[in-house]
Amino acid sequence: MKKCIDTAFFYAVAALAGGVYFREFTKFNQFTGVTALGKLHTHLFLLGMVIFLLLAALDAPLSLTRAPGFGRFYLLYNAGVALTAVMMAVRGTVQVLALPLSRGTDAALSGIAGIGHILTGISFILLFLLLRRAAAQRRR
Repeated sequence: MKKCIDTAFFYAVAALAGGVYFREFTKFNQFTGVTALGKLHTHLFLLGMVIFLLLAALDAPLSLTRAPGFGRFYLLYNAGVALTAVMMAVRGTVQVLALPLSRGTDAALSGIAGIGHILTGISFILLFLLLRRAAAQRRR
C-alpha cells in the first residue's frame, strides 16, 4: 500500500509541475492556442495519482501489491505513463515554440508517444487480470 501511496504522491507533484510549466511557458511565449501541454496536468493526475490512490485503497482487501505479476504491471505502467507524459511535454513545447518539424521527426514524436500509450494499455489489461485473480481468491 505504501508503494502505491508514494507513487500517487510522485504523480501529484509531477502533475502540479506540469500544470505550472504549461501555464508559465505559454504565458512567457504569449501562446494562446491549444497545445498538448494543456492535457499533461490532467493526464498525470488521472493516470498517475488517481490510479495509484485507487490501487492503495484496493490493496488492503485484495493484497494486490503482493500478488504475482504486480511488479510487472507496476514497471510497465509507470514506463508507459512516463513515456506518454514526456512526449506530451515535448510535443506541447514544440507546438508553443512553433518549431518546424520534418515529417520524419513529427512521425517519430507520434510513434514514441504511441509506444507509451501501448505500454499503458497493456498495463491496464495486466491490472484487470490481477484484479480478477485477487477477487476470485478472496471469494474462496
